[in-house]
Amino acid sequence: MRSRSPRAISAEEENTEKIVTVDAVTLDRLQRVLGVLDENLTTIARELSLMTRIDGTKIVLMGEEAETGGAVIGNLLSVVDAGEPIDKSSLLYCIALAREGAAEDIGSVLKDVVAFTSRGKPVKCKTVGQQKYVEAIRSNTITFGTGPAGTGKTYLAVTLAVAAYKAKEVEKIILTRPAVEAGEKLGFLPGDLQTKVDPYLRPLYDALQELFGLETYGKLMEKGVIEVAPLAYMRGRTLSNAFVILDEAQNATREQMKMFLTRLGEGSKMVVTGDLTQTDLPDGKSSGLKHAVNVLRGVEDIAVVALTERDVVRHPLVMRIVRAYERDEQRKARGEKR
Repeated sequence: MRSRSPRAISAEEENTEKIVTVDAVTLDRLQRVLGVLDENLTTIARELSLMTRIDGTKIVLMGEEAETGGAVIGNLLSVVDAGEPIDKSSLLYCIALAREGAAEDIGSVLKDVVAFTSRGKPVKCKTVGQQKYVEAIRSNTITFGTGPAGTGKTYLAVTLAVAAYKAKEVEKIILTRPAVEAGEKLGFLPGDLQTKVDPYLRPLYDALQELFGLETYGKLMEKGVIEVAPLAYMRGRTLSNAFVILDEAQNATREQMKMFLTRLGEGSKMVVTGDLTQTDLPDGKSSGLKHAVNVLRGVEDIAVVALTERDVVRHPLVMRIVRAYERDEQRKARGEKR
């Protein structure tokens, strides 16, 4: 394999250059860490300004951040050993963890299997933030999970709901969302309210079908074990022995949020998810999610977990989009003109 020379090093620098060697032990592990045409190693070298070379099954890193690079390689070996693929997103995340001195965290994250899909595929957390979110849900009766799109807030909550049902910890799974549209008008769509909001509940349906399997999912829906309904349908009910998820909660008003949270019954668990930067409420209406997070933070048996762009597990471009919008919001908050 060819050596990589992302930058030249003078003779004077060679005497002080840090050199770290990581042994992948086997060629198979080495090749999976390096990626196609060594693209993973090229990315590490570019991001950390390192020179690299391959010596048998050993990766030699040279540069001021060679130790960080070694930690990144160690991270990637943990990913490989966990049977997970190394994509651009996970690679950049490993680099970020190593820079913060938290390289060992990725190993514990990948060992935690949240549940299995209907096809037997394990569902695992992919970031430290996601692991904290999952642990919070497991340990608390009510959990608020906030963060940008792509952080796995809804999918992980549904996964834990399915796991709780299969373990007979709950008797029902109830999924709900506010009937507030993202720029479209529900009133112009045909059908009753349930029919109108079905498209907005599609991510919940998809997750349930993947985890239960289409046939089992259909039977549980018919029996009423799984209930997917608009938030307005929760009024006046007591939700007992159920795993209840309120998705897109940034679009719930203060009154709706209080109504929902006070539906909690014996033996139930609630998860409230939303992105505080994507509120679709009419002007003059404040987000019930934002208010609830501020009011209930610190209350016993209620957890608040804030996921960030670092926890985005979709296409790496999604992370950059989120950051760009956050910078724009910060400029507006400072009163700066574009």
